[in-house]
This record gives sequence, structure tokens and C-alpha cells, in this order.
Amino acid sequence: MNLFDDDDYMSSTPKSNYFSIASHANQNIVEMELEKMFQRLAIAEKMLEERGLEEEHEHLLKSMVISKELEDRTNSIFIELVGNIVTQCE
Repeated sequence: MNLFDDDDYMSSTPKSNYFSIASHANQNIVEMELEKMFQRLAIAEKMLEERGLEEEHEHLLKSMVISKELEDRTNSIFIELVGNIVTQCE
């Protein structure tokens, strides 16, 4: 099952690749992968709260709105989601 055109994949962003693949892939797999990602987020937030770092986290989020590092990390998550979805749809 080819979920994307190789030319489109190479010239687009990780975010656009994710949304393109997510709209054509098995929706059960897409939902399962999103749920896993939200669980990871919930665990990370819980760890921050337990360590008393919520305020620092909020401050960092606000200061990193246009940060290259944040953009790279976000792209990495989109790439991970695409990989997880594609490997399960093959």
C-alpha cells in the first residue's frame, strides 16, 4: 500500500506528510498512534507536575514559540507518527 507519492514526500514538510498520510491510512491505526502520542504527553506533563516544574514548562513553551529547536522537535514527532502509521499499513 503506497500512502504517498515519493516526489510529494520529498518536497513537503513533516507536518503536511503526516496529515496527508493520516487522511489516507487505516483510521484505526491513525487513532491508535495519536492516542499513544497523547499518552506520552500526559506522562510528560505528570512528571513535570510531580517535580514542581509546571511553571517553568509554561514559561519555556511561551519563549519557544518560534524556536528552531521546538520546530525540529515537533517535526521529529510528525516523522515518528508517519513512520509508525506507514509501517502498520504495509
